[in-house]
Amino acid sequence: MSAGWFRRRFLPGEPLPAPRPPGPRASPVPYRRPRFLRGSSSSPGAADASRRPDSRPVRSPARGRTLPWNAGYAEIINAEKSEFNEDQAACGKLCIRRCEFGAEEEWLTLCPEEFLTGHYWALFDGHGGPAAAILAANTLHSCLRRQLEAVVEGLVATRPPMHLNGRCICPSDPQFVEEKGIRAEDLVIGALESAFQECDEVIGRELEASGQVGGCTALVAVSLQGKLYVANAGDSRAILVRRDEIRPLSFEFTPETERQRIQQLAFVYPELLAGEFTRLEFPRRLKGDDLGQKVLFRDHHMSGWSYKRVEKSDLKYPLIHGQGRQARLLGTLAVSRGLGDHQLRVLDTNIQLKPFLLSVPQVTVLDVGQLELQEDDVVVMATDGLWDVLSNEQVAWLVRSFLPGNQEDPHRFLKLAQMLIHSTQGKEDSPTEEGQVSYDDVSVFVIPLHSQGQESSGR
Repeated sequence: MSAGWFRRRFLPGEPLPAPRPPGPRASPVPYRRPRFLRGSSSSPGAADASRRPDSRPVRSPARGRTLPWNAGYAEIINAEKSEFNEDQAACGKLCIRRCEFGAEEEWLTLCPEEFLTGHYWALFDGHGGPAAAILAANTLHSCLRRQLEAVVEGLVATRPPMHLNGRCICPSDPQFVEEKGIRAEDLVIGALESAFQECDEVIGRELEASGQVGGCTALVAVSLQGKLYVANAGDSRAILVRRDEIRPLSFEFTPETERQRIQQLAFVYPELLAGEFTRLEFPRRLKGDDLGQKVLFRDHHMSGWSYKRVEKSDLKYPLIHGQGRQARLLGTLAVSRGLGDHQLRVLDTNIQLKPFLLSVPQVTVLDVGQLELQEDDVVVMATDGLWDVLSNEQVAWLVRSFLPGNQEDPHRFLKLAQMLIHSTQGKEDSPTEEGQVSYDDVSVFVIPLHSQGQESSGR
C-alpha cells in the first residue's frame, strides 16, 4: 500500500498491474517485515523515495499541484500482500472555480479572487488487486471538484436558491428551501455523494476496458468553509481526538451492519441469488439434522429475532455468512460499500455482487468553526488495518501521550502517524494486547484541526 505522493502512479494508456484473484479481504498472509514510507505535506517526497533501496519512480500528487503546509500528515506501511500496493491515498488543495455561462454556452472562469478553496484527504483500501484503488486515488478528487463547481453559486449564497440563477418562477420556491432546511452543507454532501457515484462509474469503465477486476473502500475528508466533511464507503474509519473528547466521524459498512438493506434487496429481487443462497439469517449455517427443527432466524423486516421451522430451502448457503469482521457477503466480500467490483462474481457461479454493493458514502459534518480548537486537536483517518488491533480509546491515548511533549517539533504529526503504525506491529510500549499484530496494509492520516480552524476564520 502507499499514500499520497509515495504511491506508484500510472499514466493514461499505461497497463495497470496484474490483479490477484478476487477473494475475501484481510485473508491470512505470512508475516513479513513491514516497509515504511513517510512524508509531510511540505515536500512531494520523491527525494526520500530515491534513497530507499526498494523504491520505484514516483510522481507528485494531484497532477503537480502543491500541497498546503497544513494538509495533514501520512504514514504508510506495506504488508507486502501483493507486489503493488492495494492501499492508496491522496491529499491536496481543492480549488473550486466560480463559473458562469457565456454567450456561446461555454464555461468561463472568473477572477482568482472568487475561487473557493478547501483541502482534501482520501484513503482507498483495495481488494482483488490494486487497480481500483489506483484509479480512485487518481480520479475521485477531480470528480469532487467538478461536482462542487456545479453548485458553487449555491455554496456562496446566504441560502441555496431553488434555481441556481436566482430566478423565482413560482412564489412557493423560497418557501420550499426554507421548509426543507436546505443549507450550503447539504450541497457539499450532495456533491460528495455524486462524486463517489461518478468515480465508481469511471472505475467500472476503465477496469472493463483493461480486462481487470477489483474494488476498494473509500474514506474522504474535505475541509471547506469552516466545516470538515467525512465521507465513508467501506470499513476504514476517522475519529476526532481532543483533550477531553473522542468523537467517531465515520461508521463502518460491512455485510453485518447493512444486513437489513441487503436482505431487503434479495427479497425484492430474489433472482439475484440464482437459487444458490437463502436471504434469511440464522445463528449458523444449517445442516441436514436441523430439518424440521424450530431455530432462531431474522428476515429483512426484523431487528429482533423469531423462530421458524427449518425447511430444505433454508439449508442453502446464507446471503451473509459469519459474524463481526469475519462476515462475508455471498461468501466473498467483507464490505458492503465501496468503489469498483463491477466484474466480481461468486466463485464458480455467475452471481454478481455489485447489485448488493453501494458506492454512495455516508457523510458526517463537523462544524470546525464552532469548536474551541486546541493545538493538539486532530482527526485520525486510517484503513481497517489499524482499527483491527487498536480501539478508538487506544488511538486517543497514543495521541494524547505523544503530542503535548512534542510541541516544538515541526514534524510531530508525521511522527505520531508513524507511532500509530508501529503500534500495530507489536512494538514496545504498544497499547495492544500481547500478540496482537496487524498483517494488513495500514494507511494513516493525522490531520491537525487547529490550522484548519485558523484558516477558515481568516477567510
